[in-house]
Amino acid sequence: MTVRRESHPGVGAAASGGKIDREWERPGHGSLVLNRRMFASLAHRDFRYLWTGNLAAMFAMQMQMVARGWLIFAMTGSAIALAWTLVSFMAPMFVFSLVGGVVADRLKKKWVMVAGQGLNIVATLILATIIITGNVTLTHFILFGIFNGAILAFSMPARQAIIPEIVGEKALFNAMALSTASMNLSRILAPAMAGVLIALVAGGNNTSTLGVGIVFYIIAACYAVSVVTLAALRHEGGSVMTERRSLGGDMMEGIRYMRRSPVIMGLLVMTFIPIIFGMPVQLLLPVFNEEILQGGAAGLGLLYGGMGIGALVGSLVLAAMGDVRHKGYFLIGACLVWAVFMAIFALSTAMWAALLLLAFVGLASTAFMALNWTIMQLVVKPEMRGRVMSILMMSFGLMPLGVIPMGFLTEALGIDIALLIGAIGLGVLTLVAAIAIPAIRRIDTGYETLEQSEEPTPQPQVVVAEAQVAVAEATVVGDE
Repeated sequence: MTVRRESHPGVGAAASGGKIDREWERPGHGSLVLNRRMFASLAHRDFRYLWTGNLAAMFAMQMQMVARGWLIFAMTGSAIALAWTLVSFMAPMFVFSLVGGVVADRLKKKWVMVAGQGLNIVATLILATIIITGNVTLTHFILFGIFNGAILAFSMPARQAIIPEIVGEKALFNAMALSTASMNLSRILAPAMAGVLIALVAGGNNTSTLGVGIVFYIIAACYAVSVVTLAALRHEGGSVMTERRSLGGDMMEGIRYMRRSPVIMGLLVMTFIPIIFGMPVQLLLPVFNEEILQGGAAGLGLLYGGMGIGALVGSLVLAAMGDVRHKGYFLIGACLVWAVFMAIFALSTAMWAALLLLAFVGLASTAFMALNWTIMQLVVKPEMRGRVMSILMMSFGLMPLGVIPMGFLTEALGIDIALLIGAIGLGVLTLVAAIAIPAIRRIDTGYETLEQSEEPTPQPQVVVAEAQVAVAEATVVGDE
């Protein structure tokens, strides 16, 4: 039996400052009513603004990934250079995420997000100017990655922790699925836009920086849209911490909290596996596109877009499903499907086949991520959400542990063999984790609290006895 955690005072949709917009539920809205379940979280005014702001930020990140990857590989011809660029972005996330989690639990989350996107505007404009003047080097991209990664480490925990405060517990699964949908919509449109724009401006010149520079100016504009929409939130996501320690004390409290819960630790292990073995495929797509498919800049945009289409379909299906049971088995299954289609993709040689297989990779990976993040949000206490989500995010800083070996394997054995090895590792370790950590398989709705995951389930006879006592007491009260 699953017991729901009581709402924390001041937390949830009713206390969020963003009332539910009942216009979304009126019959006059035609087809929208038919999809009310799929888009239920958008009934919250603040969630609509948050969703739009995140969509703009995701557009910026996806366009940056294509433009950066294409230009770096054109400049260096090296998979290792792409790997080091990712390291520059991920390392600050690993170093600063815990601090970002404490910041999210202490300060108003809305303004943490706004400040982060404002700083991204400044940094992106500077890099765009360097690129368009033709003076850019790999060092510039690495420095930009360090700054960008640090900003994300401070703002992402706040972005994740504010969602359950706005929509409440019951709508959280739908909200996380729609948040993933915004990311995946950007994965479809943004890479294709960036790739086509670079191809048109470059005119076949692989070393042209004009198109990439223009793309980075557009990226800065996307960050500006994000700032405007996030600033419009009514709910500011203030601190819900019951006790404030030193910065180090608050960070250690978050780590101890996670270590005490088998469910949270199991979810963390399940996060590590695809980060190291599955996610590097996205970074290495420029190499696969060039060496196997010879697709050019437009082809690279199509590959990212194909993965995004599958991911968008997956996130919308999850949103339409609503809250599901047996989330642990769904989580394991999604990771295994991810591994299977990644392995088949590694062996593909035609663009149409690569696009189809990447769509299934995107679908499985987005289902896994949405489930993982939703369960993590549900099982933690509100005052710990920022720190716990920061530790989960910090695990993304371990991606270089997979990307750098993948880079060396790519240069030694070829991109196809490297991706195949990664897919095998993803599948095998997922099965090992599922068998070795039973807490993952036992995850049902995800509403279990830390205390419930530690306490034994009451024996049936005890429950019956307690029920009999309760009935007897009620009878006495009624007689009186």
